[in-house]
Amino acid sequence: MPRVLLIEDDPSVREGVELGLRRRGHEVRAAETGEAGLMELTSFQPELVLLDLMLPGMNGVQVCRRIRETEETSLLPIIMLTARGDDFDVVVGLEAGADDYIIKPARTEVIEARIRAVLRRLADPGGRRGPEFHGDLALDRSGLSASKSGERLQLAPSELKLLLYLAASPEQVFSRQQLLESVWEHSYHGDARLVDACVRRLRHKIEDIPGEPRYIQTVRGFGYRFGPL
Repeated sequence: MPRVLLIEDDPSVREGVELGLRRRGHEVRAAETGEAGLMELTSFQPELVLLDLMLPGMNGVQVCRRIRETEETSLLPIIMLTARGDDFDVVVGLEAGADDYIIKPARTEVIEARIRAVLRRLADPGGRRGPEFHGDLALDRSGLSASKSGERLQLAPSELKLLLYLAASPEQVFSRQQLLESVWEHSYHGDARLVDACVRRLRHKIEDIPGEPRYIQTVRGFGYRFGPL
C-alpha cells in the first residue's frame, strides 16, 4: 500500500480519512498545516499527498506550488481536498499542479479509488514502449519520462499520462470526457476543468509558444489532439 501524506486542517476530516486509510492498510502521516506538511515530505517520503485546499497560513495552492517547484518532489502525485466542487479555487489548485481533486466529505473507498487511479498513471502509461520522437519532444514510455531538446521535463503524473496518451494516437481527436475516462479514470460525467487545466500546464512546459501550440492542439467543439507538427 502506498504511503500517504494527509495535510488537512479540519480535525474531524483528518482523523476520519486517516483512520479509514489505515484500516485499509495504508501507511498515513497527517499534518494540520501546510508548513508542517512540507516538513514531513523529507522524513516520511510519501508516495502521494492528500492536500486540503483551505489551510491556515500557507494554503493548499501555495503548498502544491512549493511541491511542484522542488526538484525532489516535483513528480509527487497530489490530490486536492475541497469542500466545494464549483469554486474558483479548484481551478487555481489544478493550475498549481494538482493531479485530481475530491469534494469533501468523501467515503474512504472513494478516496482510495482516486489514490489508486492517480498512481496507475505512473505505473501503466499505456501504448507502445520505447523512446519515440515528435519534433523536439522525446517520449520514453518504459522510463516514464519526457524531454524537450535533450532536457528532461518535470511533469506531474496527470501531465505525463495525458501527454503519453495523446501522443500514442497522433491526429486523433479526443473529447474531454474520453480523456477523463482514459487518463483520470472518471467513468461518470466528470469535470472538464481537470483536462483543460492539465492541457494549459502541459503547453507551458512543452510548447515554444503556449498560445500557438504545435503538440497539443484544440479542436473547437470537439476536444484535443496531438499534432500534426
